[in-house]
Amino acid sequence: MKPDLFQAPEFGRATKKPGDKWAFWYFEPAAMPRDLAMDSRTVLALSKADAALGRLSGVGRLIKNPSILVEPYLAREAVASSRIEGTEASLSDVFKAEAGDGVDEDDDVQEVVNYQRALNRGIELLATLPISSRLILEVHKVLLSGVRGQEKIPGEFRRSPVWIGSPTDSPDTAAFVPPLPELLAVALTDWEKFVNETDGLPVLVVCALMHYQFETIHPFLDGNGRVGRLLIMLLLIERKVLELPLLYISAYMEENRREYYDRLQAVRERGEIQEWLQFFFTAVHRQALDAESRAGKLVDLRERYREMLQGRKSRAIEVAELLFSNPFVTVKRVENALGVTNQGARNLVDTLERSGILRKFGASGRGGRVYWLAEEVYRAID
Repeated sequence: MKPDLFQAPEFGRATKKPGDKWAFWYFEPAAMPRDLAMDSRTVLALSKADAALGRLSGVGRLIKNPSILVEPYLAREAVASSRIEGTEASLSDVFKAEAGDGVDEDDDVQEVVNYQRALNRGIELLATLPISSRLILEVHKVLLSGVRGQEKIPGEFRRSPVWIGSPTDSPDTAAFVPPLPELLAVALTDWEKFVNETDGLPVLVVCALMHYQFETIHPFLDGNGRVGRLLIMLLLIERKVLELPLLYISAYMEENRREYYDRLQAVRERGEIQEWLQFFFTAVHRQALDAESRAGKLVDLRERYREMLQGRKSRAIEVAELLFSNPFVTVKRVENALGVTNQGARNLVDTLERSGILRKFGASGRGGRVYWLAEEVYRAID
């Protein structure tokens, strides 16, 4: 790490462990700011993000069954956040695995599913815990259990140094070296206090600064990015900005991955906090508008399918409802969800196929399981 690049003492400093001649340079973050002046461009970006987020929250309240949005939106967030870290699983891979009664042997798919489970676990914990070290340790444990990286102590803070962006696996050549393990307790205590005791800043400013500082502290050996992005949704739900996890902000960050990393680093090196806030608010604005638009398409499709199937003596309309949580179906999925026989499930799938709602997608996975896809629903989600 090049110490001369870090010229923003208000956000931290490059330093070495005293008394150790073999010590390497690392970054020691400053305490988080409890007050922050924003320039006009940042204020405008915040205003747009707030408005878009408010509309998205309204969508969740107006839809009779908003839960139809939660599972597909959560899947989009999980896929995008995991892909930022190098996972190759697609949205269709994840949907197919879930429709097939569980995850197959694909490690990438399992990592995405773990992200979904970790976020759901975090939402459960908000009923009894604030956003805190206890909560993030539990979320991290779920995220890394049973997948690649599980050897990197799931549910525990790191006890060794880490570094980021080194082509030769050396702190000297790394672009950034987070604080040493012995500094984590102090940094995380300040981080917790900021998240839970800062009343004078807008919620989205708290989200942006919380995420920046968490990635800078880098408290885990693996999974820091995914936990840090997951925390954004948890804070919005805790502060009741959103009642449901409908914002898939990671999609914007994946699309603009290089800028995302550069903006975080620019705060550490040059104190470019306004630029980071503008990037973050733009991500919220774009993804909230996108989620609102998709919600309208999904609701319209749901109502069209209900009208198309209304009055039929079969339970086909119940199968159609399943498509909005996951547009891939198997006979077994219908059988389990509706409690019908295997032949009854086949008949219901056939009814939707004849209606043009489902198309046979083909067989894959162990045993050649056959999938059907609701293409219109999938296009509205993806």
